[in-house]
Formats: sequence, C-alpha cells, structure tokens
Amino acid sequence: SGVSPRTLRFYDEIGLLKPARINSSGYRIYGKKEVDRLQHILFYRTMAFKLDDIQEVLDNPSFDHQKALIKHQQMLLEKRAQIDTLLTTVQQTLDMYEGGRKMSDKEKFEGFKQQKLKENEESYG
Repeated sequence: SGVSPRTLRFYDEIGLLKPARINSSGYRIYGKKEVDRLQHILFYRTMAFKLDDIQEVLDNPSFDHQKALIKHQQMLLEKRAQIDTLLTTVQQTLDMYEGGRKMSDKEKFEGFKQQKLKENEESYG
C-alpha cells in the first residue's frame, strides 16, 4: 500500500483503521475489509479531507462512496487537463527559446488562463 507502519499505528490509535487482528508477535494483520477501508482513506486524503472528516464519512452508512469516487475521478481528470495544457505551454516556450517557432501572446498565457479560471470557479462559483 505504500503506507508506513507508523501511519498505520497512528490510524489504529485514533480509531480510523483498526487491524483485523494482531498476531502473537504484535504485528497488525489487515483483512480485505480493512484494506478496502485503507484505500478509501487514501482516496479521501488526496482530496484534502481531514482525518476526522474521513472517519465521519467512512462510518456513515448512508454516504455514497461510488458517487464520491466519481467526483474525485472528475477532479483528477480536470487536473490532468490543466497539467497537459501547462506542459504544452512550457514546450512551446522552450521551442521559442530554441528559435523553432514564435508564440502568440494568447499561447504564452493559455496554461495560466485555464488555471486562473479554475481558481475563480472554486472561489466564486
């Protein structure tokens, strides 16, 4: 999972992710249910949820995880599109510096424009 033992211990201490059992050597053993919960925790962490909020969401039986993941997928696709636009702008700028082409003023700021539009949408609706 890429999650450190320290993090897993912390999640256990705060009640966010309890192991299925602890073996005689003191190792935490996680079953399918716990591994699935860890995946959800990691998804929500990438969405900037606080641990308390994640616990509340995961413990709420009426919360629609599929709907939340679809929204998360849409956010990631939007971020990827923004990064692709910025990469194109960077490549065009490098080409310009190397004398390969000229850039219009619109092209120079295209990647930043998309980012600013997204920020404004998030801030002002």
